[in-house]
Amino acid sequence: MPASSHTASTLGLILGDQLDASYPEALGLDRRRDRLLMVEVGRASERPASHVQRTVLFLSAMRHHAATLRDDGWDVDYVHLTDPDNTQGFHGEIQRAVVRHKPEEIAVLRPGSHALRGELQSACGKAGVELRVEEDPHFLSSVDEFNEWASGRKQLTMEYFYRTMRRRYDVLVDRDGEPEGGQWNLDKQNRQTFKSPPSAPSPATFDPDEITKQVMDEVRKALPDLPGELDSFAWPVTREQATRAMGSFLQHRLADFGTYQDAMWGGERSLFHSYLSTSLNLKLLRPMEVIESAVRAYEQGRAPLNSVEGFVRQVLGWREFIRGVYFHEGPGYEGRNGLGHTGTLPEFYWTGETDMACMADALGGVVEHSYGHHIERLMVYGNFALIAGIDPGAVHEWYLGMFADGIDWVTAPNTIGMALHADGGVVGTKPYAASGKYIKRMSNHCKGCRYDVNARTGENACPFNVLYWDFLMRHEGRFSSNNRMAMILKNLERMKPAEKAQITKDGKAIRDRFGIACPPHSGA
Repeated sequence: MPASSHTASTLGLILGDQLDASYPEALGLDRRRDRLLMVEVGRASERPASHVQRTVLFLSAMRHHAATLRDDGWDVDYVHLTDPDNTQGFHGEIQRAVVRHKPEEIAVLRPGSHALRGELQSACGKAGVELRVEEDPHFLSSVDEFNEWASGRKQLTMEYFYRTMRRRYDVLVDRDGEPEGGQWNLDKQNRQTFKSPPSAPSPATFDPDEITKQVMDEVRKALPDLPGELDSFAWPVTREQATRAMGSFLQHRLADFGTYQDAMWGGERSLFHSYLSTSLNLKLLRPMEVIESAVRAYEQGRAPLNSVEGFVRQVLGWREFIRGVYFHEGPGYEGRNGLGHTGTLPEFYWTGETDMACMADALGGVVEHSYGHHIERLMVYGNFALIAGIDPGAVHEWYLGMFADGIDWVTAPNTIGMALHADGGVVGTKPYAASGKYIKRMSNHCKGCRYDVNARTGENACPFNVLYWDFLMRHEGRFSSNNRMAMILKNLERMKPAEKAQITKDGKAIRDRFGIACPPHSGA
C-alpha cells in the first residue's frame, strides 16, 4: 500500500526500467527531504499485451529495487498492482501522490518512451505540479550528443557512430585512435554455422524467491489473459543476480559469441548469446561495466578479438545507436509505414503453432521464454513479417510486449527500422529481406521442415521463398534506385513472366492460409 503522507520537496519518480541504485542522486534528491514514488501499472501489461514473464520480471525487479532503496535510507512510496485504487495508471497515482506528499515538483529521468513522457506531463499538469525531466546517465551517448553527431548527415550509419564511440571511450583502440587488430569491424569472422549440435553452456538461471513468487501469484490473478508461459521463469531480478549472469557469460560463452552469433539450431535457445539485455535495459547492469569486463577477457587471453569486438559493437555501438535514433526521430516514429504494409499479424506469432519449422522453433522460444536472439528477431519472424507485408504497428507491439527486454526506445527502431524497413531507410539503407536459403545456411531448421527450401513456387515451396520474391515484385519500383538492391533486382528481371505470375498467386494463397490480408500488388 502507498506510504503515509508527509510533505516532500521533490517527489522522485522511479520508472520500472530505471532500477539503478544511483538514480535518486542523479535526480539531485536528498534522503532527508525528498521521497521516491514507484508505481506498478497493470495497464502497461495489457496494451500492448505483455508476455507474462516480461510482466513478472518488471514487477519483481521493481519490488526488489524498492527494498534496496529503503535499505539505503530512501523513503519509497510504492503502489502495487493489486492496490484497490490503482486503476488509472500514472494519471491517477500521480494525482493521489501529490495529495499525499504535496511536493514542489516531480522529477524523473528521461523515460524510454515518447508516449510515457507525454502521459507523465499530462498527469502532472492535471495534478498541478511541475515535471522536471533529467537525462538518463545510464547511456554512454546522451540525446544531445547523438543529435550533434547526426546533425547534417544524409544517412545515420551505425558503423560510423560506433567508431566515434570507440574513440570517445578508448575501447579497443590504440594510442592513435586506430582499432585494435587493424579493423573496426570483424563481422566477416562472425558468420559461422554449426555442423553438428552445439555444446553451448546454458546461461545462469535464478529460481524465483518469495518476492517473485508473490508477483507470479498476483499477476496470474490480476492479469490472467497475458500471453506466454510462466513456468520457465529464471530471469535475474536483482543487481546481484545480474552481475552473476554477466560473470557466467564472460566465463562460459563470450569466447564463442562472435563466431556463432548469427547461427541457429533447433531447440537451442541461448547458444553463446549473453542473455544480458534484460539486465541492461532494466538498468541492473551498466553498459560500461559490461564492455570493460569483455575487453579485460580479451586482454587476459580468455576471449578472442572477433568475439569481444562483436559483443562491444552490440553494446557500445548498436544499443546506443538505436536509442539515439529513437529520440532523434521523435514522437510518431512507431507509426511509420514506409512500405504501406497492412497485413494482419498471424495467430502463430502468439502460439508458435505453425508448420514452418524455423518459425515454430523460434516463436516457440518466445512463447516459452519471452526471448529470442538477434538473428531470430531479424531474419526469422522479423523477415517473415517484412516479406509477408504485415502491418508494422502490429509487429512493433508484438515485439514490445512479447520480449522480456522490450522497451519502446529499443524495440521501435529495431522493429520499425531494422526488421521492417518501415522508417523510410533511417536505420538501414536496404530492407533485410531474405529467402529460405539464408535460414538453411545458418541453421538446421530446413532439414526437418515439410516445405522445400529449394522451391519458390508450388504447394510445397518454402513460404519464405515465395513471399521473398513476391515482396521484391511488389516493391520493384520503390527499390529500383537503391544501389544495394541492384543485383537482386536484376535476378528478378531475368525471371519469366509465367513464374512471376505463379509467385504472385502462391503468395496470395500463403497469406490467405495464414490469415494475412493480402497487400496491394502496386509495385510502387
